[in-house]
Amino acid sequence: MMVHGADIKSYMELCKLKISLFSAFSAATGFMLSGHRIGYGLSAAAAGVFFIGCGACALNQYQERDVDARMPRTQGRPLPSGRIRPAGALYFAIALICLGSFVLLLTDRTAPVLLGLFAVIWYNIIYTALKRKTAFAVIPGALLGAVSPAIGWFSGGGEPTDHKLIALCFFFFMWQAPHFWLLMMKRGDEYKNAGLPSLTESFSRTQLRRIIFIWTGAAAVSALFIPFGGVAGNYAIGAILFAASSWMVWNGIKVLMGDESNTDCTFAFRRMNIFVLLVMLLLSLDKLFINRPAF
Repeated sequence: MMVHGADIKSYMELCKLKISLFSAFSAATGFMLSGHRIGYGLSAAAAGVFFIGCGACALNQYQERDVDARMPRTQGRPLPSGRIRPAGALYFAIALICLGSFVLLLTDRTAPVLLGLFAVIWYNIIYTALKRKTAFAVIPGALLGAVSPAIGWFSGGGEPTDHKLIALCFFFFMWQAPHFWLLMMKRGDEYKNAGLPSLTESFSRTQLRRIIFIWTGAAAVSALFIPFGGVAGNYAIGAILFAASSWMVWNGIKVLMGDESNTDCTFAFRRMNIFVLLVMLLLSLDKLFINRPAF
């Protein structure tokens, strides 16, 4: 049976490649910060997280295909649009999760594999179920943001009690909620119409802006725990992180002071992504090219 380009594209959409690549990057960052020499283990950690992330995203789309069919933003996804059959998506997801788990086994450590399976259970069983019951599911769901860097950390031989790991995971946990709520400001009515709980039902837009501002500020401050926690070892990197965090606070202020349109939230959503990518890039550069006394 021939595989057409359209089929490949549909399966790539099923994997949510941007999210999966982001998770792989955070795992690579965690590996480098563990202090282990960069080598084969980093590739195994990043690839394993990438495949598990692809599988979990595909499985999530299989689970939520009925909801996706009711939302304009998601109606064109592979399953509700009929481009991929549900059974095919399920088998594909399971295969990717198994592949990712096998690749993590190549790190010769047990913790990364267990954390990868934990992430699948937390995302596809606990968080997916909570989304249908409460609009605050993103808070326990944010724990997923901390798992990928932790997988990289343990793949590199980092200690579980190291305060650097705590500082790193806390940052990746904190940015998840405002990131999702910025999307909710723009798409909240779609969630409500699809039968899902939405914060727009419980709070006014003004109240939501205040909540997003507080959480954005908290995420920015959590980034400062990274250099002062000894994760980044260079003063210049610390200064840039401080500037980026200040920029993130200003981003939150713009959301707080915005009008009733979604323009500010759309730009803030993109800036939040840029901010997190910048933090990972800076930390990676710190470990790759700079080796000076820590804060």
